[in-house]
Amino acid sequence: MPAYKTVKINPALPNRPRASVLVIYTGGTLGMVFEKGNLVPFDFEQILDKLPEIKRLDFEITFTSLEEIMDSSNMRPEVWAEIANLIQRNYAFYDSFVILHGTDTMAYTASALSFMLQNLHKPVILTGAQLPIGVARTDARENIITALEIAAAQTDGQPLVPEVCIYFQNYLLRGNRAKKKESSQFNAFRSENYPALAEVGVTIEYNRPYIASYRTDAPFGVQAQLDANVAILKLFPGMTQNVVRSVLSISGLRGVVLETFGAGNAPTLPWFLHELKEATERGIIILNVSQCDGGRVMQGRYQTSSWFDKIGVVSGGDITTEAAITKMMWILGQETDHNLIRQRLSQPLAGEMSL
Repeated sequence: MPAYKTVKINPALPNRPRASVLVIYTGGTLGMVFEKGNLVPFDFEQILDKLPEIKRLDFEITFTSLEEIMDSSNMRPEVWAEIANLIQRNYAFYDSFVILHGTDTMAYTASALSFMLQNLHKPVILTGAQLPIGVARTDARENIITALEIAAAQTDGQPLVPEVCIYFQNYLLRGNRAKKKESSQFNAFRSENYPALAEVGVTIEYNRPYIASYRTDAPFGVQAQLDANVAILKLFPGMTQNVVRSVLSISGLRGVVLETFGAGNAPTLPWFLHELKEATERGIIILNVSQCDGGRVMQGRYQTSSWFDKIGVVSGGDITTEAAITKMMWILGQETDHNLIRQRLSQPLAGEMSL
């Protein structure tokens, strides 16, 4: 087990802190500062120098970093498992968790954690920044401070947001509903098919009807086993049979997220149907998601998708591609029965899709 370096800050002293938050730094743009003209990872022992606003908070904050600090482009399932297990080991000692993460794959990590953290009843808030904390115009300070405040927010001793979320540039989003939409603007994330859980201005306005209910009727646990033998196949006009066949013929492949047009439509070419039918008969699970950011797959509404049901393609409804691929990895890591896998893919497990 890695030895995690930690830095604890209690701005509330000598008063008793009203809550405790564990901050997990994984890497990414947010945690970079200039040193001798170069950007280098931030030392959290100097957090009060970079974020003096923390002194005004009234809860305890502990900072820790993964052993391997990485650009989020290098994020992978074993790191998701490390984060989930780190939360599990500390679950009894903290009221909530904030994960500092690079923006490029943040929606994938948030989605994966939403499935891995079973019966979660504490906040897990991911945030990051478009500019490093060491830059004058950085968005890192507001994102970190607000993510901490949301993580520590309680009513009658219960957390306000007991689920995995992304906070970024004034909006709190359900983690497995979010997508990165901007690389050059500060408002990097959107949630087209589910309302924001909170909007931040002078005050933090929580959209309570859409936040997961606080429940403790089942014990918290982690199911971190994932099967990464999956692929994403995005359709485009002119796609050839060789391309489709090469993806569906990958050795060891167990599942494919098929990004279709519009409301779940695809070519009606005989060879295309043949390749998908053969794949499902070999036991490959195919999940149909839309290339559109908004809306949903309505499998069978149009003739071009009516035959998907006949060959066992699963409708993904309004799920995002990020949530679809991580959900598939997670279910395949738990199940081997094809019918049960299809059934679980078609049902919401962590608020990631609407029925």
